Amino acid sequence: MDHGAYSFGLIMCGIAGFISRSYCATSAGEILRQMTDAIAHRGPDAEGVWFDAEAGVALGHRRLSILDLSPEGNQPMVSAGGRFVVVFNGEIYNYQSIRKELEDVEAVTVAWRGHSDTEVMLAAFEAWGVRQSIQKCVGMFAIALWDRRERLLYLIRDRIGEKPLYYGWCNGTFLFASELKALRVHASFTGDIDRGSLVLFLRHGYIPAPYSIYRGIRKLLPGTYLSVRSDRQEDMPIVYWGARAAAEAGQARPFAGTDLEAVDQLELLLRQSVRQQMVADVPLGAFLSGGIDSSTIVALMQAQSSTPVRTFTIGFHEKRYNEAERAKAVARHLGTEHTELYVTPQQALDVIARLPRLYDEPFADSSQIPTFLVSEMTRKYVTVSLSGDAGDELFGGYIRYLLCERLWRKFGWLPAGVRSGLANLLSASPTALLDVGFSWLRPVWEHYGRPGTPSAKIRALMDVLPVSSPEGVYHRLVSHWKDPAAIVIDGSEPLTTLTDGTTRLAGGVLSDRLMYLDLISYLPDDILVKVDRAAMGVSLETRVPMLDHRVVEYALSLPAALKIRQGVTKWPLRQVLYRYVPQELMERRKMGFDVPIGSWLRGPLREWTDALLDENRLRREGFFRPEPILQKWREHRAGGSNWHHYLWNVLMFQAWLEAQTA
Repeated sequence: MDHGAYSFGLIMCGIAGFISRSYCATSAGEILRQMTDAIAHRGPDAEGVWFDAEAGVALGHRRLSILDLSPEGNQPMVSAGGRFVVVFNGEIYNYQSIRKELEDVEAVTVAWRGHSDTEVMLAAFEAWGVRQSIQKCVGMFAIALWDRRERLLYLIRDRIGEKPLYYGWCNGTFLFASELKALRVHASFTGDIDRGSLVLFLRHGYIPAPYSIYRGIRKLLPGTYLSVRSDRQEDMPIVYWGARAAAEAGQARPFAGTDLEAVDQLELLLRQSVRQQMVADVPLGAFLSGGIDSSTIVALMQAQSSTPVRTFTIGFHEKRYNEAERAKAVARHLGTEHTELYVTPQQALDVIARLPRLYDEPFADSSQIPTFLVSEMTRKYVTVSLSGDAGDELFGGYIRYLLCERLWRKFGWLPAGVRSGLANLLSASPTALLDVGFSWLRPVWEHYGRPGTPSAKIRALMDVLPVSSPEGVYHRLVSHWKDPAAIVIDGSEPLTTLTDGTTRLAGGVLSDRLMYLDLISYLPDDILVKVDRAAMGVSLETRVPMLDHRVVEYALSLPAALKIRQGVTKWPLRQVLYRYVPQELMERRKMGFDVPIGSWLRGPLREWTDALLDENRLRREGFFRPEPILQKWREHRAGGSNWHHYLWNVLMFQAWLEAQTA
């Protein structure tokens, strides 16, 4: 792309730091370098440290250069007026327009040292303050900003949560970093495991924000900023952009145009976002699975590029898990320069040993394996890759939205006692009777590539019937272990956005309310974590055009009937794609992005599983009650039941725990 007369400065990286008066400049620099070295994979191109001895504030940075590759973009960076010092992980895509506004509207005169978004952001902080400046930014970011005049450290996270940021007090020292491994090297870090977080992990396969696996260490919530004083005063996070407010605004003022106008506006917003995120001075490409979301992003990239876009996919020889053929067909139609890698089971299995250190805290979405493999392959050719993530959460792509609606419509009107009795009846019903009685669900599952008899599915769903609300049904549907507090010794389950009724949308269509819950939980805490750690683990930057907050706000304003139409999910997104790719090329079952964990546990991973689930080991470690876990393992091993979701959660914690003590 043509960037004009000069290059622009966008930087991906890792940040770390602390507040403590226990260090001199030399010792502070040494420990800062240890912290940033622990996350060097996030920024292998440069490093920097800065220390305010009087306040005890230490800021560290690792840089992955994307644009303005000169040293002028290095961090930590001090503002032109000297008031602010920043370390910054992410990109401000609209920083050029912010710079123009500063110069033309605010008449700010700055002797610009370079052309980085970091420098522009610092000038904005000096001109407008923190909140107003961040609200003007379009991008993904985790920021640590030291205000030398007010003696305040600000931690700031982007609106949806693309970039991670951990923080907390340990033995009188305030710590923060992009990843937990940077905190662990600090002498003040304690590392006590939070058993409440472990309960949440068994339920979800990830740890929802604001919790982390460590007691006292939290994740900064998306769309918030936190201010901390060096005398151990810490304010509550302040919301500068809220998904709930955006969703409520969308409900209050829904899109009222025609279907054609809705699709036109979506295409315009997505084209703008894609164009803005294609700017780079390093090789750039895109993940292409062949599904609706990634195909739409690639189509809009290719439509705005004068040269073939680089696209990447991985394939599996197991037909059920392979999307590579469809991705190749989409790439051929669009004219991209396509690269694919067929992965052997052994290559996928080899990734498992790397997962505990890669993901830094327990994480059990098994699609982390192919995500890492496609990132590793992509990094051999490019430094930046665009992704189609968020299409499901914004436009209703998950089967569970339809399933929850249908279940609640059929059974929600019944009194709770009747539903409990029905659940007991189903548990005792013959398999053949269940297959006939629930045959209406088979087309839904098969449409989404989820084969299986209704009886097998219904037996797995029986426990949702007694639940008192559709959101409660949804919570059970997305739970792995249904009563995880009974598995974790001394474990109790804290409230999350899924269980705290005060965080829910008050009205609107059920599918909209469920998409909102995914937007504030599953998307930032599972999907974005999965992609960030896998990609940054190989120093690959990923960008998600659908998470431009203007696209998100527009999606939240679209009526549910426009998103899911006569059983067809993501309807407006599909219509955008069909303007570039023939509809017949995209008509297929949804396959997801997964690996056959269930069969691997019975086969090549059996010895590894046996070792991690050894009863004596579980009792000695003291986190889990072994009996229910071993019962699931025996049943799974015998082949009569598929408990891999339950077991994978436990195994990922066990492997993570082993890696911490190795």
